[in-house]
Formats: sequence, structure tokens, C-alpha cells
Amino acid sequence: MVKYAIAKQLAGKRVITTDGEELGRVVDLYVNELTGKLDSVLVEPNPDSAIALRAKKEGGGMVTIPYSAVLDVKDVMVVDRRNLG
Repeated sequence: MVKYAIAKQLAGKRVITTDGEELGRVVDLYVNELTGKLDSVLVEPNPDSAIALRAKKEGGGMVTIPYSAVLDVKDVMVVDRRNLG
């Protein structure tokens, strides 16, 4: 399934998992230069999120989520917890 969104509209969106945990807010997007498709989403972590805190320790401050984990984008960005790596 293809997910369409305007990149400017994604900035600052809350990112939550399918089980309702808030990971943080969208900061930036990584795009594959060859294909033009989104590779991943850079997220400023929520200090109360265990997943985000673990990833922050490993990644140095921000959390990178593969775009393949994104299930839906409306008022919030919903990601599949199982695909977070």
C-alpha cells in the first residue's frame, strides 16, 4: 500500500506505535536520492518512551524509524512497533 503525504505537513507530527506509545515528534525525513522514495523518518524522542530512550542511547539523540514501519499518517503518524528494528 502506498502512503501519500506532503513532507511539509509531516514536520512536528506526533509519532505513536500501534499500541499507543508516543515515540516523539517528526523532525526530518530521509529520501533515497535515486528513487525519490522516503527511506526513514527522524524523530525527536519523547522522554517518557522506553523505545525512544533506548534508540536515543544507541543513536546519539534522535530516533530513526524506517519508513516501511509507517502504517498511517493523519493527525499523528502511526508506526508498527514490530518493524522498528
